[in-house]
Amino acid sequence: MATDQKVEQEWETPSHDEIPNITKMHVEYLEMSNDDAVWIQAGMHHVMIRTIGRKSGNEHKIALPFWRDPEGVRVVVASFAGHANHPSWFINLRDRDANPEVLIKTQDGEFWSVPDILEDGPEHDRIWELLCEDRAWYRNYQERTERTIPLVRLPETRTV
Repeated sequence: MATDQKVEQEWETPSHDEIPNITKMHVEYLEMSNDDAVWIQAGMHHVMIRTIGRKSGNEHKIALPFWRDPEGVRVVVASFAGHANHPSWFINLRDRDANPEVLIKTQDGEFWSVPDILEDGPEHDRIWELLCEDRAWYRNYQERTERTIPLVRLPETRTV
């Protein structure tokens, strides 16, 4: 896919304590507006992912920037800014019993996706390298943690 997705980091990474509050506010804005100022933050387009809690059964929503792989599929990164643990949205999403598919909201609509989780291996490494060419700060996040930061492809499985 021939689109320019390169973004230079011109912001300070929020602390792990700040991320949940920032995300909560962003989700609220995404639900209220279709405006570019809400859906495109720091030069990156965003999606809102709805997951079901693997223990609680409650609905959870997360706003995340996405990048498109060479096939044009949206990819989100479970970086949690390099935190030692996976973000809770990823743990929920990885639980196929609770989340066999997830609802994705974009600026232009919604679709269901059966996520393709890349936690290691050659395909993870290939996509990781391409992603980091456009968004170099993810390398810094990887250096902060011993876990391999997972990537999640969000193919459009079916329409809403």
